[in-house]
Amino acid sequence: MFNSLSDRLTATFKSLRGKGRLSEADIDGTVREIRRALLDADVAVPVVREFAAHVKERALGLEVSQSLNPGQQVVKIVNDELVRILGGETRRLNLAKTPPTVIMLAGLQGAGKTTLAGKLAKWLKAQGHTPLLVACDLQRPNAVKQLQINGQRAGVPVYAPHPGVSSEFESATGDPVAVARDGVAEARAKLHDVVIVDTAGRLGVDEEMMRQAADIRAAVNPDEVLFVIDAMIGQDAVNTAQAFNDGVNFTGVVLSKLDGDARGGAALSVASITGKPVMFASTGETLDDFEVFHPDRMASRILDMGDILTLIEQAEKSWDKGEAERMAKKFADREDFTLEDFLAQMQQIKKMGSLKKMLTMMPGAQVSRQQLEQFDERQIDRIEAIVRSMTMHERLAPKIINGSRRARIAKGSGVHVSEVNQMLERFGEAQKMMKRMAAGGGMPGMPGAPGRGKKASAKGGGKKKQQKFGNPAKAAQAAAEAQNRKSAAPSGAAFGQQGQAQDFDPANLNLPKGFEKFLGK
Repeated sequence: MFNSLSDRLTATFKSLRGKGRLSEADIDGTVREIRRALLDADVAVPVVREFAAHVKERALGLEVSQSLNPGQQVVKIVNDELVRILGGETRRLNLAKTPPTVIMLAGLQGAGKTTLAGKLAKWLKAQGHTPLLVACDLQRPNAVKQLQINGQRAGVPVYAPHPGVSSEFESATGDPVAVARDGVAEARAKLHDVVIVDTAGRLGVDEEMMRQAADIRAAVNPDEVLFVIDAMIGQDAVNTAQAFNDGVNFTGVVLSKLDGDARGGAALSVASITGKPVMFASTGETLDDFEVFHPDRMASRILDMGDILTLIEQAEKSWDKGEAERMAKKFADREDFTLEDFLAQMQQIKKMGSLKKMLTMMPGAQVSRQQLEQFDERQIDRIEAIVRSMTMHERLAPKIINGSRRARIAKGSGVHVSEVNQMLERFGEAQKMMKRMAAGGGMPGMPGAPGRGKKASAKGGGKKKQQKFGNPAKAAQAAAEAQNRKSAAPSGAAFGQQGQAQDFDPANLNLPKGFEKFLGK
């Protein structure tokens, strides 16, 4: 979404690197480029003016002039201002003191309200709540059926007493206000603690839609009114947001289609113009592509600083702790990393979602964005198919996989033999790295890693490398044998052995003829 803006801002900050002092001309040029980048990203003009004025004011002050690294200080100022216009801090849902908590969704048709209702319901269910979906969109064809399908996928019940219309030629007959009121009563009777009301939308803002939305709000008295806006609509987002704010007085914003390729100005404009915080973001088509909106993390993504915290949260949510403990034990026991372990790790990564999305959360991802865009996530499925086409013995001992076995594996997984060869070669490199890490050698190529390379062996003074065993029993046996050899070695002075004079035979010394007489007594 913010690729173009990130590229422009990153290029702007490069000119500030290495400068011990920034002149007023440097700051003016930087602010000018930031202003152009924001305007090109479809950010609203009032927001751009305010943003540029704040950045310039802080950059010309003592905050930058007295800092050790002025360039980095300017980046920090821009980051702080981005966080401010995005809402400042993370806004959570306000839950009702007396259940159920009523959440009403509003927005234009096509913004993704019905899909978002299913995403929000699944997210709330994962938080320990018992949500109920209420189908009040009786005007869009098959809107009720779509909500029922989303509810089934999310494992959440749907209250839909009226089927709605099935084609655009039918006219709506049900009363959405009565459905919303009865849905809240149904939730209270069946002890649901959250009610999500999906309302109708239009292709454009009109008086009839606003009146219907206002009537539903008055009937159910919601605790939260979430305005769902398409993040790809550009400058028109501001006008639409202001119209809904005046009509229904929403309490928070949800950005949908944040995974699109638009310039992203809506996300940077809505919160600042309306004064209402962005609370959630929809980042894909599946029900799991939903996350809480954190202004500080989004600002870090825009400035190509990554979003490690979100990545960690996704890993904690999906990672199997039992599998992690098993792998940790294998490392501690220095056991071999097998293809069976490799397959288990790949399955853990797939649970976290799109690998491409995870890579974009890493710092500096914009630099290699072209490579990321060319990355084919189906490659993971092909690798998994290759491993699953092997026997258990082949997974545990990959060295036995000869030419005929590789041909059989390639045929079973539907790939070429060359792909099997490449996968085994990469696995061999990964296996070596795992052994090195388990032995305490650290990651190859990392500075400060003990025992790496020829330099480390040279510093060891030419000592013989001690043999290591992956099996603790063999290691103990080898240590006992070494101790026995040491204790069996004769002790004594440098010129002879004490206690063994009676066994001494001068003939064994190979001395010159006639030299025996000097050793006689």
